[in-house]
Amino acid sequence: MTARSGERTVTACKICGDEAPLYGVVDFNKSCLMAQGKLIPLCGIPVYYRRCGSCGFVFTDMFDGWTQTDFLRNIYNSDYVVVDPDYIERRPASNAQWVADLFCDSTSTIRVLDYGGGSGRFAEILRGRGFDAQTYDPFSEHGVLPGGRFNLITSFEVMEHSSRPRDVVRMLAGLLADEGMIVLSTLVQPRDFDGVGLNWWYVGPRNGHISIFSQRSLVGLFAAHGLKLASLSDNLHLAFRSLPAFAPNALTGAVT
Repeated sequence: MTARSGERTVTACKICGDEAPLYGVVDFNKSCLMAQGKLIPLCGIPVYYRRCGSCGFVFTDMFDGWTQTDFLRNIYNSDYVVVDPDYIERRPASNAQWVADLFCDSTSTIRVLDYGGGSGRFAEILRGRGFDAQTYDPFSEHGVLPGGRFNLITSFEVMEHSSRPRDVVRMLAGLLADEGMIVLSTLVQPRDFDGVGLNWWYVGPRNGHISIFSQRSLVGLFAAHGLKLASLSDNLHLAFRSLPAFAPNALTGAVT
């Protein structure tokens, strides 16, 4: 892997198109283990991030030219479990329990797609609860996109991994049924981000965290594709054209 920094000091924001100057740099091995007080030895490869002066979106363009093979070799390799041990069982099990409880009245009537679902464990658990659930993830054995449209699309801890977030949301919007909802998780920048900056633990290129959203940029990203965004927390969000009948209680406590 070789370093790549932008030739231009200022480039266009990937969300709103306004100017996004260079913001800072971290070592490629910076990971989310910082949240646990753990550090991986530096590897000496700089990753430059930019920040939009308008919507606040923080991103790096280092990986824009990477192929699927590049990502599999350098990020989603056998060592990935070291920086994200919860992705194998704990996270999919917890998320599946929450979704199954929230949509329990619609178990037999909605079609579910877990977008970016890794090994497929989340969908497997939902199927065990009676849901019609499938998985898509280009970096796993579930790399073939299922046909048709879906009432419920889940996308847990995916958006921060995308080097082309507008393309991802465009695809999600196209896969969403007319009466449908997207449930996604990605942690938005905290209120003290101006002070913390790239030292924030969630900025972790070794985890593949290459797109760091402000609340404003996340709302704008989905609005550009005709979707409203409601946030249940700093990490959990719902997107929809209009609230579907199968989710009457989903917005309880949401901030829109």
